[in-house]
Amino acid sequence: MIITRTPYRISFFGGGTDYHTYSRAHGGEVISTTIDKYCYINVREYPPFFKKKYRILWSMIEDIDKVSQIKHPLIKGALKHYKVDKGLEIYHQGDLPARSGLGSSSSFAAGFISALHAMNSIYISKKELAEASINMEKNILKENVGMQDQIATAYGGFNHITFNKNDSFNVAPVILPLKNFKTLQKNILLFFTGRSRTASVLAGQQIKAIKSKIQVLNEMKAMVPEALKILNSKNSGMEDFGSLLHESWLLKKSITKEISNSFIDDIYKAGIKSGASGGKILGAGGGGFIIFYVKSEHQKNVIKKLKDLVHVPFMFDSSGSNIIYNNVDQNYSTSK
Repeated sequence: MIITRTPYRISFFGGGTDYHTYSRAHGGEVISTTIDKYCYINVREYPPFFKKKYRILWSMIEDIDKVSQIKHPLIKGALKHYKVDKGLEIYHQGDLPARSGLGSSSSFAAGFISALHAMNSIYISKKELAEASINMEKNILKENVGMQDQIATAYGGFNHITFNKNDSFNVAPVILPLKNFKTLQKNILLFFTGRSRTASVLAGQQIKAIKSKIQVLNEMKAMVPEALKILNSKNSGMEDFGSLLHESWLLKKSITKEISNSFIDDIYKAGIKSGASGGKILGAGGGGFIIFYVKSEHQKNVIKKLKDLVHVPFMFDSSGSNIIYNNVDQNYSTSK
């Protein structure tokens, strides 16, 4: 049995510049962090005592004989790609809802790909895992995805990620003063809007809009070094971080009309009116999770005002995708 644990991520600045349509022409960069909310994947060789070859538990339960019958697209695609023939039982658990802007699909991809390698006693580095996850989602499953989520969830931590024109990437940990780190962690509030959405559909609309929104994405990318300057300033009160989030959100909303809606706009206005200095919807938009930057003296007001939403306390994570249990000494055999 293999159990992997892969964190979800929060992207602060530069989202959208990781789509190939933009990064291959202009290069991209983002600032993101992983948090202590995780996707768990449990994979074991399925004992031959059962009638079916595969048992998969996610939002549904699948008992099937053939990979071609599997309904979970990533599991099906990965088993085909890695030519897995042995029977498997696969169990997924997540701390937070899927399709909500926290990179959950990439967390699943990284965790599952890592588990499949571990089943064969193959070590895969964080860089290789990120590349394999990008390849799985973009090229094999043909999803409308960028590159930041796969990299963030594989590596873990608070990072400045750059995307090169040749599709390579670089990951640099953001080393900020401890005071600023603690202030940022304390002042970011995370809420679930209660609405999930299919990210690939929304992302597809954003990708189509990129050619007409190059200047907007250039401005969003330019906010990354500005944010790094705020984070690394020894004299920063960090309030400028919230203001920059607000500017970034206004730009993001302008890419396509599907990113926000009246429901999200009302939530955002309520958060700002109650004391937040900035915020943004995470991921492709349309629903999911929203963050606000709120100084400690205003946090009770914001939480009270948004009482109809689920407030999710969290801490930053630095571990990335990990195997937390490894025991593959079963090797069932049957005689024919």
